[in-house]
Amino acid sequence: MKKIQLSNGLRVVMEQIPTSRSVSFGIWVKTGSRNESENVNGITHFIEHMMFKGTERFDARAIAEQFDAIGGNVNAFTSKEYTCYYAKVLDEHLPIAVDVLSDMFFNSKLDSVELAKEKNVILEEIAMYEDTPDDLVHDLMSMAAYGEHPLAYPILGTKERLEAMDSDALRSYMNSHYTIENTVIALAGHIDDGVIELLERHFGAFRNSASSRKLTVPDFKDGVLFRKKKTEQNHICMSFPGSSIGDDLQYAMVLLNNAIGGGMSSRLFQEIREKRGLAYSVYSYHSSHADSGMFTIYAGTAPKQTKEVLELTKEILSDLAVNGMTEDELRKGKEQLKGSLILSLESTGSRMNRLGKNELMLGRHFSLDEMIERIEKVNMNDIESVLDRMFVTPFALAMVGSSDKALNNIRRDEFVASRSN
Repeated sequence: MKKIQLSNGLRVVMEQIPTSRSVSFGIWVKTGSRNESENVNGITHFIEHMMFKGTERFDARAIAEQFDAIGGNVNAFTSKEYTCYYAKVLDEHLPIAVDVLSDMFFNSKLDSVELAKEKNVILEEIAMYEDTPDDLVHDLMSMAAYGEHPLAYPILGTKERLEAMDSDALRSYMNSHYTIENTVIALAGHIDDGVIELLERHFGAFRNSASSRKLTVPDFKDGVLFRKKKTEQNHICMSFPGSSIGDDLQYAMVLLNNAIGGGMSSRLFQEIREKRGLAYSVYSYHSSHADSGMFTIYAGTAPKQTKEVLELTKEILSDLAVNGMTEDELRKGKEQLKGSLILSLESTGSRMNRLGKNELMLGRHFSLDEMIERIEKVNMNDIESVLDRMFVTPFALAMVGSSDKALNNIRRDEFVASRSN
């Protein structure tokens, strides 16, 4: 891995993979829905869409044709804390990818006619999301866990906020957030030192600079939210405090997640799906943010089975609260985590993502050997520390479904009592 700065101070991180014939190239910006105010919620995602709607040199169709003509892929995504514009192309076509993506980044027209059309596209995306309860429940879960904090804001925004946005609002937001300090260029694949001159040519004139607004650390709320929708299943999430991106206990959190619901051999999957057949989809995951984290369990099940699924989930968590993980779960989890980590590095896209995210959110990088060493060092005391953190407060709960009957009288603080005894 190599890290440099262009003449203007723009950070570039890159990894040469001589055996690859492709290159993944990404422009990372440290702004997401968390950085928005309530009245412009959804603007970061809107800007991401508008970047593909044309510049003075390329209209929307020409952008697509540039990448189709070379067999490359181009796309973007917006998260709670960052936005990424990326392409994957053959090594010989990297100059084309850098040329087009940099033109989109600096010279998007944000044309009012295109803006009106794309606004309608995003409204359809929001409507599709609303019609997908197993997606919707996760946004509801963020609201239950984070209350009015910006981490609770939906990435897509809301219909009312979106309809009020115009080109000037998008430009104003970009001027204050699309800055040198907030931007990182990441590359992985078959590259050489000539790439520095290429990047200097396209990004060296970048001058926009501004100080970032200080983020407020969220308090974990033990909220309960229910959204009534006519569905065949109840879609349930329960969440607990987790670990931040740079937390020393992050790998312990990942290993605990694997044991609870991170795979087919996990406790949730085996007990609820395999043993009892009460759900098709049941799993857990951990979301890390700059200064906080959230551990979440999801299950989708029939209304008549919802109470049983909730009780079984609580029994699994109660056993963990009292007895912790087993040595066998820890050992197997380490091997699973090391395997998935090593396999992920076979993709130039995964390597580029790791480089960009680490530089943007942490400002530091770990080699594969260092990551494996950190995984191996996780012990039972670390797992216990993570469990203490998770069960310090009653869990938050969210559900989308036809009835909230199963939520009535559910006790959410029993794990707190188990850990304190």
